[in-house]
Amino acid sequence: MSDSSLISPDEATTAELAAQLAIRARPGDVLCLSGPLGAGKSTFARAFIRARCKNPALEVPSPTFTLVQIYEHHDGNIWHFDLWRLTGPEALEELAWDEAQAGIVLVEWPERLGAQMPLNSLSITISLNPAGREIRLQGDSRWFDAS
Repeated sequence: MSDSSLISPDEATTAELAAQLAIRARPGDVLCLSGPLGAGKSTFARAFIRARCKNPALEVPSPTFTLVQIYEHHDGNIWHFDLWRLTGPEALEELAWDEAQAGIVLVEWPERLGAQMPLNSLSITISLNPAGREIRLQGDSRWFDAS
């Protein structure tokens, strides 16, 4: 398990990190985005999805009310979950959680997964501090190895 932190002073820096991770992502990967309301989880997810789809103008609405948005990609769908309003882990079945894991999965509020939390996920924790967003990554070393 590797660990890295950085300070992102602006959205462009956050988007660049998301784009770098989008290049490394492959079907079966789960990225868990944690942090308080307003920390930048959705901003990160939007940048990741746009970079992965190679479409900077792609509309990426927050799945706060739908709980999940799916984006088609040639090597597997990208599933963006926002579990803030999830009633409990048992509701994941209705959201096709098992099917989603064949693609690339981004999960906001992953603590709501309970026992469904994938063991090999990339944990991305975003917090706010006076210098900007602090982004901490924890996961398999392949996310950190030089390309």
